Amino acid sequence: MAIQLARELVDDLEQTGRRFTHLIRDRDSKFTAAFDAVFTSAGIATLTCAPQASRMNAYAERFIRTVRAECTDRMLILGEAHLRRVLHQYVEHYNTGRSHQGHGMRLRAPDDEPNLLPFPTPADRIRRRTVLAGLINQYQQAA
Repeated sequence: MAIQLARELVDDLEQTGRRFTHLIRDRDSKFTAAFDAVFTSAGIATLTCAPQASRMNAYAERFIRTVRAECTDRMLILGEAHLRRVLHQYVEHYNTGRSHQGHGMRLRAPDDEPNLLPFPTPADRIRRRTVLAGLINQYQQAA
């Protein structure tokens, strides 16, 4: 079944004139050597996730879901170059301006200084910066 789906995907890509160079997949037993051969014949390299890293895929899927919900589902993407610019800007926002709640982050962005405690400041000392043409707003303390 997986091999047939792979063949249909490769055929659809060829008919539409679209290509990709790499396929990243997990180590499930349904992905056999014949499955990989379908993509290799089309010039697509097959890469597998790291062994004993079963949660790796979950992190990637969660990030993709976040990007779609907060960014790409709310915009009209005009082409590959536009998509690359939008994703670059969003990833920068994700790592520097967007607060995270996991593992003791306490609503800090990943690049925030870990030794500073975030205290509320008066409204006149907060600066707003728009990201992605106003789709996202970032708030920072004014200097």
